Amino acid sequence: MDNKSLTVPGKYRSLQTRGPVKVTRMEASMNNVQSLSHAKWECKYHVVWIPKCRRKTLYGELRRNLGEVFHELARQKESKVLEGHLQSDHIHMLISIPPKYSVAQVIGYMKGKSAIHIARTYLGQRKNYNGMSFWARGYFVSTVGADEEVVREYIRDQEKDDQRLEQLSLFKTG
Repeated sequence: MDNKSLTVPGKYRSLQTRGPVKVTRMEASMNNVQSLSHAKWECKYHVVWIPKCRRKTLYGELRRNLGEVFHELARQKESKVLEGHLQSDHIHMLISIPPKYSVAQVIGYMKGKSAIHIARTYLGQRKNYNGMSFWARGYFVSTVGADEEVVREYIRDQEKDDQRLEQLSLFKTG
């Protein structure tokens, strides 16, 4: 071994794989990694929030248009709505947010701007929208890691589960 080398000659062979390569969950999720100028990241969150007083106001035309509004607002903060579902009284969303923004910044922005959109489009207010709030304060957030597919399925099946529970409550005697 010479003094300048950090390895012993002939001791380490080239790392060649033989046979099928097994891919771990971690390696599979690395395909979803995004990048900023000096960072590689994968930050996904399950977020839920409700209208003021949990009113059942998310229906009809409003419900159809809000999805597009949320996608556009997320894009404005360099985020992406990966999965979402609007219930009549709450919203579930799987969202990818870059680390340069906090979850509070992005969700606060989306709730505020969507409330302004609702006021202007559906409530007839044209300017100086203030004083009224469509969304309740706060939200629920949970980080999403290797269980992303489970969270996506949960969001997709929310409406079915809520309808099933509502059906069961009709049979209860009060």
